[in-house]
Amino acid sequence: MTKNLFHDKTAQWTIYAVFFLCLAAIPAFVSDGFLLNQFATYGVYAMLALSISLCWGFGGILNLGQGIAFGLAAYGMAMTMQMQSQDASNPLPPFMANNSLEQLPFFWEPFWNTGFGIVLALVVPTLFYVIFGSLMFRARVSGPFIAIMTLAMLSALYTLILDMQPYTNGVNGISPPAALHIFGTDIDPYSTKAYWIVFALLLLTTVASKLLTQSKFGLVVQALRGDPERVRFLGYNVALYETVIYTISGLIAAIAGCLWVMLVQYVSPAQFDVTFSITMVIWAGIGGRLSLLGAILGALMIQGGQSYLGDQFLNTWLLLLGGFFILVVRFLPRGLAGLLEKVLGMVADRQPRESGPIARPLAPHHAVGASEK
Repeated sequence: MTKNLFHDKTAQWTIYAVFFLCLAAIPAFVSDGFLLNQFATYGVYAMLALSISLCWGFGGILNLGQGIAFGLAAYGMAMTMQMQSQDASNPLPPFMANNSLEQLPFFWEPFWNTGFGIVLALVVPTLFYVIFGSLMFRARVSGPFIAIMTLAMLSALYTLILDMQPYTNGVNGISPPAALHIFGTDIDPYSTKAYWIVFALLLLTTVASKLLTQSKFGLVVQALRGDPERVRFLGYNVALYETVIYTISGLIAAIAGCLWVMLVQYVSPAQFDVTFSITMVIWAGIGGRLSLLGAILGALMIQGGQSYLGDQFLNTWLLLLGGFFILVVRFLPRGLAGLLEKVLGMVADRQPRESGPIARPLAPHHAVGASEK
């Protein structure tokens, strides 16, 4: 039987190369700054879908709280950019002065340094995932209980950010007045420079995730998705593997959170909204959670559809999206990537088999173990 091209590694890397070459060509054909910023924002969504595919699709960990890493990193980045606009004579951001604060809170102090602030924006959510994931997986929490716990933690952080009005500006969020200044240059969110930063990080995280899934570590993680108890009986530390893959997905989401604020210059508790985190799961589910590129394409397809169809159908768009997701789950449990896998499998089955010598059955007196006469 001819091998299904969907599982051919050379073909997979070729498709990845073609996809990213197409993304790299966008600035050559798009001169409008607003449209280029929109494409860069889609790249952030693609990174979030990638993180969900890595965690849920390959690790079998249904994380409904991916907004935790995204939101924490986004706030860290916003605090860094806000402090770039303050000086020693006026250290308080305007919203803190409006809330009657007289001095800068101690946890804002590290964000005076841009490099250290960005590092904190990535490290804090990553450490949170290490601790929270370790507590869950050491207790052997699995299945829908993981989804419930991550969702509950997300809701708790949403409430916390909302209630810390003097320090986070509550529901109004933080709006840095100027673009990110780093390495001696300003990153205009509507420039090709911002697009290339998003493109480079999307490429880096995608290639790293793909290599990870093809490594021995990735094979063990995929085995956990199927039967964690059997993997545990083979002598592997299941909790460690689950914590690592969960943390890596959180780091990717944190990178996306930093890029988000760089592009939109705004963050609010909406980044911790339950609906947003569930939407990430829908991206991966429709595109194909067992395919990194499928999840990315699912995010691009759905967000692109929302941008151009949402204005026409308004709130009806959510009903259309929900109905489409139900149809995919019912008839295409592996998403659109799974449909492609089936089609390529049917094509492979219809191709003529390779000709070779026909094995004839042995005569009884030539059977193994029979005595010669």
